[in-house]
Amino acid sequence: MARFARQAIADIPYHVINRGNNHQTIFFRIADYQFFLDALESAKEKYLCKIYSFILMPNHIHLLLESVKEGGYLANFMKYISQRHGQYINKRYNRTGTLWEGRFKSCPISTDRYLLACSRYIEMNCVRAGIVKSPEEYEFSSYRAKIGLKELEWLDLDPMYLSLEDTPKERQKRYHQWTRESIPEGEWDTVRRTIQRNWALGNDKFTREIENILGRRFEIKKAGRKHKIG
Repeated sequence: MARFARQAIADIPYHVINRGNNHQTIFFRIADYQFFLDALESAKEKYLCKIYSFILMPNHIHLLLESVKEGGYLANFMKYISQRHGQYINKRYNRTGTLWEGRFKSCPISTDRYLLACSRYIEMNCVRAGIVKSPEEYEFSSYRAKIGLKELEWLDLDPMYLSLEDTPKERQKRYHQWTRESIPEGEWDTVRRTIQRNWALGNDKFTREIENILGRRFEIKKAGRKHKIG
């Protein structure tokens, strides 16, 4: 299963997740989160990946990435940030051993309503975990930048986010409103299951295309009704 997480196709967004080994803490202080954010910016320049969404949770991370070239860029991106952060944590806290649980999980996402749904799933993780009541209260995610409360020059804007409105302020307001709309039944469960199994997240046409490229089948039933985004 893990080898499919490394077969990243260029110009297709990927939902990526990695956890602390045995669900252990990977961020202990604010400085640890900042070190990781700096590593993300550095990795983006080095391995030519766009960063559309992210959240850094105390014991795991979610990223929405897109490689701009074919090859192992996404895998090298993840290796780079994982190694840098692992070495940093071990040195700072005088610890030894593996920080991460192992190979990251990933799934390709179609550039349509599923991409927005995945961003919402990622950025609402802090709310689902009960850390905050609203996503804008959480400092270590892409959400605050997307609604205009924070500047992140290295954060990329995905095509679906850009399509929401014509101007930056209008997009920020619309995205803020959209994240507060009711979540379609089964949406979060579908996002969760696809990333757990390294499956594709998208419509049937997209899923079949990815299956043909990777030479494997994805067996998943789309839960819930379709939800119009716009």
